[in-house]
Amino acid sequence: MYDGIIFDMDGTIWDSRETIVKAWNDELKAQGIDRVITVSELTGYMGLTMDAIAEGIFPDKKYSETKHIFDKMYERENEYLRKKGAILYPDVISTLKELKKKGYRLFIVSNCQSGYIEAFLEYYKINDYIEDIECFGNNDLPKWDNIALIIKRNNLKNPVYVGDIDNDRIAAGKAGADFIYAEYGFGDVKKYDDIIYRFGDLLRIGEEK
Repeated sequence: MYDGIIFDMDGTIWDSRETIVKAWNDELKAQGIDRVITVSELTGYMGLTMDAIAEGIFPDKKYSETKHIFDKMYERENEYLRKKGAILYPDVISTLKELKKKGYRLFIVSNCQSGYIEAFLEYYKINDYIEDIECFGNNDLPKWDNIALIIKRNNLKNPVYVGDIDNDRIAAGKAGADFIYAEYGFGDVKKYDDIIYRFGDLLRIGEEK
């Protein structure tokens, strides 16, 4: 049995693209920047670090040149998510509650900005179910380092990371965690330790560990 389940956010727990696009475009307009981001475009950036996303959206500029713009975009994004939430995948809350009852310790690691995970926890009022979180926005570290931080900080011996893209699989492996592929998310992953087709499938896996 796993002693800790570490979750990715986007494509695993929820789909926040519509809310993000609305927030970003509102902020770009407020700053007088003639740039419109679509959901389709954003999908290609899901799971990337903040600097990689910025350089994808403004390819002719370095992140250091656009960071002040993105700081405001992320600030507005967090505000919208705290107020409106996003599209939660089916049975997420009930599954988290049941996993907690079963004795699993639950965590979140994402490549997002500071405040993003907190907005999710605040909107759905589930702070009590998630023991610890970490993200790129807190420390500029890649996902595998942040997974490793969670593992070390919480003395996990047999952790698993749940994500939806191949970079999640790679990060889990580098951090010394098993990987469960959320097939319903944004990616197409060929190698994994286990697979779920909906979030609730987590209730039936990993018992042999």
